[in-house]
Amino acid sequence: MNLDKILDEAIRLDASDVHLIPGNKPMLRIARDLIPVEGSKILKPEDMYEIYDYLVKGNVDKDEVFNTTRKLDMSYEYRDIRLRVNISLSDEVPIATLRLIKNELPSYESLGVPDIVRRMTYQPQGLILVTGKTNSGKTTTLNALINYINENQNKKILTLENPVEYKHHSKKSLIVQKEVGQGRDSLTFSDGVKNSLREDCDILVIGEIRDKTTMEAAIEMAESGHLVIGTLHTKSCAETIDRMINFYEVRDQASIKYLLSALLKLVVSQRLLKGTDGKLVLVPEVMVVDNIVAGIIRKEKLSVSEIEDAIQSNLEKGSIGLINSLAELFVDDRITLDQAKAQIEEKNIETLNRTIMQLKIKKGK
Repeated sequence: MNLDKILDEAIRLDASDVHLIPGNKPMLRIARDLIPVEGSKILKPEDMYEIYDYLVKGNVDKDEVFNTTRKLDMSYEYRDIRLRVNISLSDEVPIATLRLIKNELPSYESLGVPDIVRRMTYQPQGLILVTGKTNSGKTTTLNALINYINENQNKKILTLENPVEYKHHSKKSLIVQKEVGQGRDSLTFSDGVKNSLREDCDILVIGEIRDKTTMEAAIEMAESGHLVIGTLHTKSCAETIDRMINFYEVRDQASIKYLLSALLKLVVSQRLLKGTDGKLVLVPEVMVVDNIVAGIIRKEKLSVSEIEDAIQSNLEKGSIGLINSLAELFVDDRITLDQAKAQIEEKNIETLNRTIMQLKIKKGK
C-alpha cells in the first residue's frame, strides 16, 4: 500500500482530508467534495493494517491507546506537511481520516474573520470562544489568532491541543504548545489548564472545551486574571451559552450564569459554505458580550431568541448577526440565495430578504 503516493496527490490537489476505508478507493476531500484518488485500487483490510503500522510506527503508547479505547488521535509529519490523524475501527478493521495542515497559516483577514475578534485579543482577561460544527474552520481561526498575538503582542501564550496541528515559533510573544493525551505533554485538558496557573502565562488557548471539568478550570483561569481562548462544538452563539450552562446541575446554574456574564467577552460562531467560485467561504456570527447580553445570560430562563435579538441590536459594538453575514455574502455574489436560506429557519426568511434589500440600497446595487 503506497500511502506516500496518496499523500502526494492530496498535497498536489490541495485536499483538506484523506479518507482511507476498506472496500473503497482512497478518497480526497476537496472544497467539500469527495473525489477518489485517480489510478488507485480499492482498499482491502490487509491494506488498512499496513497503513496503521505505517502511521503508528511501533509507538507503544499510541498502540496501547488504540487497543484500549479503539480510537487514536495523533499528529504525523510527511514532507514538512503536518497531518492530524484519526484512526478508529469499522467492522473490527482500522479506518483512517487524515487532515492536512497547511504550513503557511492564513491571516485572520484572508479567512474572513471579523476585525472585532482580533481586537478582543487585547483584553487583559476574560473568555473568548470560537465555536462551530465539525469542519467549520475553528482550528484554523484559532491558530490565525495565536499567530496574530504572537506577531503583535508581548505575551506568554500557552496552548493545549489534541493533537498539535500548527507549529508556532516564538516571535514577539513567548509560546509554549502542549499536546493532550495519554503519553503526551498533559493527560487531559483540565489537567493542563490547572497546571497553567503555575506557568505564568498571559494567554491560555484550549483546543477544545468538551466537559464541565475543563470549563470550570477555564473559568478559574479567566477569573484569576488571564485571557482564555477556547473552542466549543456548537452551531450558534446562543447555543454556545446554553451548552456552557448545561454543563452544570440546575442548582449550580445561577452562580455559573453570573460568572459567565462577567467573564465572557466574545463568542464567534462560524460556518463554511462552498462559494460561487468553488472556494470555501466563512460565514461568521459574532456576539460581543455587553451589559444587555450579560443581563440575558443572568436571567433564570435563558432565551435563545433574546440573545439573537441582542446580537442584531448590538451591531455598532461589533456584533454580527448570522442573517447579516449571509445577506452580505449574497449581495457580494459570494454565495447563492438558496445557500443563504438553507442556513436559517423558515421564520427568518423574511428578515433575510429585508436585510438583503437594505444592503443593496446601501451599496447601490
